[in-house]
Amino acid sequence: MSRWNPCKRNDFIKRLRGLGFEGAYSGAKHQFMVYGQNRLTIPSNSEYSVPQLRMMLREVEEIIERQISVEEWNKLV
Repeated sequence: MSRWNPCKRNDFIKRLRGLGFEGAYSGAKHQFMVYGQNRLTIPSNSEYSVPQLRMMLREVEEIIERQISVEEWNKLV
């Protein structure tokens, strides 16, 4: 069974593009990505810890209106 692992910022952005997000666009303090009419702020950390990654993925799941499994997330690279 797969586990959640820390994720580099660039990998996170690439995986979100695989889910249909567009961007990353420059904002005031942070970059953001767009999915339809929704905007997701991308923190400027170079790497996201597992708790931070899970928190951001919960927001992504609300935007795309479905769950993302560990296996699906790992295949997006």
